[in-house]
Amino acid sequence: MTPRTDPAPSLSPTAAATVADAPRRELLQSVVDVARAIFGAEASSVFLLDEEADELVFQAVSGQGEEFLVGRRFPAGRGIAGWVATSGEPMVVDDLSSDTSFDRSLAESTAYVPNALMAAPLISESRILGVLEVLDPSPQARSGVRELDLLAMFARQAAAALRVVTPEPVHEAEQRAAADAGVLDGARREDALKLLGSLERLLRGVG
Repeated sequence: MTPRTDPAPSLSPTAAATVADAPRRELLQSVVDVARAIFGAEASSVFLLDEEADELVFQAVSGQGEEFLVGRRFPAGRGIAGWVATSGEPMVVDDLSSDTSFDRSLAESTAYVPNALMAAPLISESRILGVLEVLDPSPQARSGVRELDLLAMFARQAAAALRVVTPEPVHEAEQRAAADAGVLDGARREDALKLLGSLERLLRGVG
């Protein structure tokens, strides 16, 4: 059954800007750095879904393009990332030159055109939050269904961690009180990073 895509917990234009806060920025950068390392990839990126604009937004990049891609947007239906976000299914393509779902013009606009990629949806509580991609992973890392399952599992854990550091909206006074306390955000960040750390150890143990 395809996961539903409404309503995702982010990103309105305001929330898209808010995603630059330190806990989420740290979390998402950890996600792409770990994914790139585990799968021996040239680059990795996380896109989050902005449902109001119907766009995917680069929120973290490791490797090629990390200097200038964060914050860039493209239509949610374009390319392999768009297909993964729409279908809720992971995907691996060993030869992008012959794959009709690959949007070469979009890739060229990022200044890096991969030869192969793996992508998995960020799903939490049946909601698609975005997409995790690894570009040009090592041949061994994309050699079978097992590796794609590992990426999908990592993406699910990343989505769960993202929800931990992205609480539901509360009254502004409560937000101010939480900010003054300074404890909740730190606790959420630590919980989220622990989730990722435990999964990283698992992946490295069976990868």
